[in-house]
Amino acid sequence: MIAVVDYGAGNLFSVKNACDFLSIETRITRDPALIRAAEGIILPGVGAFPDAMQRLKETGLIPVLQAEAQKKPLLGICLGMQMLFDYSTEFGRTEGLGLIPGHVDRIPCQDLKLPHIGWNELKICQPSPILEGTRDGDFVYFVHSFAAFCGERYLLASTDYGCTVPALVGSGTVFGAQFHPEKSGGVGLRMLQNFAKVVAGK
Repeated sequence: MIAVVDYGAGNLFSVKNACDFLSIETRITRDPALIRAAEGIILPGVGAFPDAMQRLKETGLIPVLQAEAQKKPLLGICLGMQMLFDYSTEFGRTEGLGLIPGHVDRIPCQDLKLPHIGWNELKICQPSPILEGTRDGDFVYFVHSFAAFCGERYLLASTDYGCTVPALVGSGTVFGAQFHPEKSGGVGLRMLQNFAKVVAGK
C-alpha cells in the first residue's frame, strides 16, 4: 500500500484516481501510523510553499516524512517535489523537508509568462527506474512558477522554459516530479507505475 499524504492541500484525488486506474493500492491519509505502515509514500501538492509547509507542521507530519523517507520510496509531485528540498524563497525563505540538497526559487525566465502552464518536452539526464520506458521528447504537463536548483547528481530529467528547469529529481529512493504525472497521459501513468514497481522492489 502507498500512502498519499493528506495535509489539507494538494491534488489528492487526481493522484488517487490515476493510481486506482493502474490498480495501485493507495490510501489517502494523515495518520502517522498508517504512513509508517505503508510501503511507499506520495506527497502531492499545489499552491504556495509556505502554506503547505505550515499545514504539514500543523499535522505533525514533518518528522514522520523525514524519518520514513529514509526507509521507503517517496514521490513528491509538483509542490510536493519542491518541499523535498532544503528551502524555498517563495514569499520569503521557508524551510523544506531537507530530503534532497538544494533550494527552490522563481523560474528565471525573461520573456516567458509565469506560471508556466502546459505541456513541455522531457530531456533525460540520467537513467532511473522511475524513467523506464520514457524517452527524450516525451511530453508532460506542468503548472508552476518556481523551480528547484540542485546539483546535477540529483537531476534525472529536465525541461526548457527559458532556462533548464528540473522536471524529475531523485536521491536514492526519494523522487520528485515538478510536472503532474497524473495529468500527463500515458507518459505520466507509466511513471506512476514505475514508482509502484520501485515500492514493490521489482
